[in-house]
Amino acid sequence: MLAYLIRRLFAAAVMLVVIIVVVFCIFFLVPKWAGVDIALSFVGKQADPAAVEGVRQKLDLGAPVYTQVWHFFQGIFAGRTYSGGGSVTHCPAPCFGYSFKSEQAIWPVLTDRFPVTLALALGAAVLWLVFGVAAGVLSALKRGSIWDRSAMVVALSGVSLPIYFTGMLSMAIFVFGLKLFKGQYVPISESFTGWFGGMILPWITLAFLYAAMYARITRATMLEVLGEDYIRTARAKGLREQTVIGKHAMRSTMTPILTMLGMDLGALIGGAILTETTFSLPGLGQAVLNGIRNQDLPIILGVTLITSLAVLIANLVVDVLYAVIDPRVRLA
Repeated sequence: MLAYLIRRLFAAAVMLVVIIVVVFCIFFLVPKWAGVDIALSFVGKQADPAAVEGVRQKLDLGAPVYTQVWHFFQGIFAGRTYSGGGSVTHCPAPCFGYSFKSEQAIWPVLTDRFPVTLALALGAAVLWLVFGVAAGVLSALKRGSIWDRSAMVVALSGVSLPIYFTGMLSMAIFVFGLKLFKGQYVPISESFTGWFGGMILPWITLAFLYAAMYARITRATMLEVLGEDYIRTARAKGLREQTVIGKHAMRSTMTPILTMLGMDLGALIGGAILTETTFSLPGLGQAVLNGIRNQDLPIILGVTLITSLAVLIANLVVDVLYAVIDPRVRLA
């Protein structure tokens, strides 16, 4: 088990380095190769040439590629000092640079918004796992019944309807119509009750989409597993149905579910843009959307790196859970 964990951690570290290099090239080198002047984007099109040249020196945009990549790595892990245009600015680690528009450091902006996105992702994940997997298992066990057909119709509706539609519809019904929820985000530091009440509807709306997908995949996987020889053997030995389903069938069924969870949860932690925009949640999704609107490159870059890191960590956790569910994975 320890050797398996070491291999996975080493692979994750290598992948993190590759991700940082690729993201840096996409955001800083590709625009340069396409003829886009990043320094001009930073100071604005009406700036004088001296200001543009000062920013170019400050960001090392004229340095060789390997030097730029090294400085970017140095900023993330050890901090970075920007000097140029007659000013010196130190950005402590982890440094993702400064906003083109507000000139604020990117990392504090992201850390302020990260708890909102994390709470949204984790709360919705709990709901869609509990209800999605449970609905899929029951549909597989009651194949062809009214429950099975009804659950799959609801699941198909959840997959088909876009989240901004279900979000606006739920707000129209439960916030403005029935007035069951306030529909306004309140920081948890101000009021836990207000925070929880403001997060319930986004959790349910986001979980409805994913629970539908998880229910369909759980049902299909469970039906396939129930037809395996070892399930028939377990039943022939006289094991209780609860033991056959809970101990044997669920282990194999959870493997693709964990794979999906790692990808989905990692992507959501990087920013659930549509949900946060619909419910006006000040999370990473709203930050990257504002960055796109304002052409604020460092904000987009920072959220992209956090998204990549979140997916990487989530998949690392999934790899460990694989080894817990199926001991044969440790030998792979």
